[in-house]
Amino acid sequence: MQDQEARWQLPRAAIASTIGTSIEWYDYFLYGAAAALVFPKLFFPSKDPLTGVLASFATYAVGFAARPVGAVIFGHFGDRIGRKATLIVTLLLMGLATAAVGLVPGYSSIGILGGVLLTLLRTLQGIGVGGEWGGSVLLSMEWGGQRRRGLIASWPHLGVPVGLILGYGALYVFGNLSGSGFLTWGWRIPFILSVVMLGIGLYIRLGITETPSFRRLVEERRIEPQPVAEVVSRNWREILLSMFVRMAEQAPFYVFTVFMLTYGVKILGFTNNFMLLAVVVAACLSLLTIPLAADLSDRFGRRLVTGIGVVMLAVFAFPYFALLNSKLAGLVVLAVILSLIPHDVQYGPQASLIAENFTGRLRYSGASIGYQLASVIAGGPAPLIAVALLGAFHSSIPISIYLVGCAVVSMIALVLIPNRSHVDHTVEYDEAEPDTEAASGTVQPA
Repeated sequence: MQDQEARWQLPRAAIASTIGTSIEWYDYFLYGAAAALVFPKLFFPSKDPLTGVLASFATYAVGFAARPVGAVIFGHFGDRIGRKATLIVTLLLMGLATAAVGLVPGYSSIGILGGVLLTLLRTLQGIGVGGEWGGSVLLSMEWGGQRRRGLIASWPHLGVPVGLILGYGALYVFGNLSGSGFLTWGWRIPFILSVVMLGIGLYIRLGITETPSFRRLVEERRIEPQPVAEVVSRNWREILLSMFVRMAEQAPFYVFTVFMLTYGVKILGFTNNFMLLAVVVAACLSLLTIPLAADLSDRFGRRLVTGIGVVMLAVFAFPYFALLNSKLAGLVVLAVILSLIPHDVQYGPQASLIAENFTGRLRYSGASIGYQLASVIAGGPAPLIAVALLGAFHSSIPISIYLVGCAVVSMIALVLIPNRSHVDHTVEYDEAEPDTEAASGTVQPA
């Protein structure tokens, strides 16, 4: 492909990746907010409010358990048939499952079957998201050059704050429009509207071209027959380290954006709309801090910038709840806004930090599995752990200690994870002595 055409395809691929992930995270975060504010009353009624919340968050956690399954399934096809085709399927799966959530009858109509249907649809959501991240990151990264790899690979990560803004913003708007009818029909509209966003995302993704790296693998007949088995055999260390590196980014994120909704409403006494709006404001700031952190990682190194984010999280864990527990509206909003900064500083460099650790023919599978395994130990359990700690100790201090523990795990993994930020990702490379190769900027042929 001519250089001019490649330069034109890069922004198209980056935009397509970002819009696609924005739609998928809209679907995912919409469910998370509803799990905190709507589902306990509608699908899991209980005399004890925390019991209903725990049941609702259990269905929420199921989606995280399904994400590694999606990583395995779509990682295989992403490395076998291509990034583009796989991403179209993940978008379809996610969008249709989300729209169906808006049609599930409540407990008063069909009893516990409503909760069962929610769990099934949440599982499909998790499988879709599990395959989405790896493809969207590679679609951007493999069209870009090496010099700004961190920034280019981070574009799909903007889908997280955009999804938060759209998802929580939709619940805020329809909460106001529906008034007393919010629990009856108002909450359903944002889910059903996912079909419209699905159509937009498909139109954009169908117009992009497969990445040069994958086309080269096809031309050279280097497609791996069993990429998942191969990458687990060759790169099990990188997969595990990728999982643990995410502990201080993912677990706190879902405490700060999902558990916090329940805490703010049931413990602090604020309204649903107040808490939703606070998260939307924080997500607007993330639109700047995520790419800024990624750009800094190109200048000063992935591990240094990520490590700064990990330390920030550990330092902020106790002041965060101190600000919330003041019950002063201004300080609560400040706590919510500041809480996403440590996440963003880690999340910006994370796409390239993880993806560049896997050679091209195994990259979709390896990066996806490493990234999504964190959902099982971090993202999924985090709201459940926070609610359980609050119920057991009636204090936020154990939750802060839990967040600091996540930071310790991530820092250890960050020290151990290989540094391949200077390896040319467009060629196949040897896994041996990654730090030596990175330092010299050269690679060994596979």
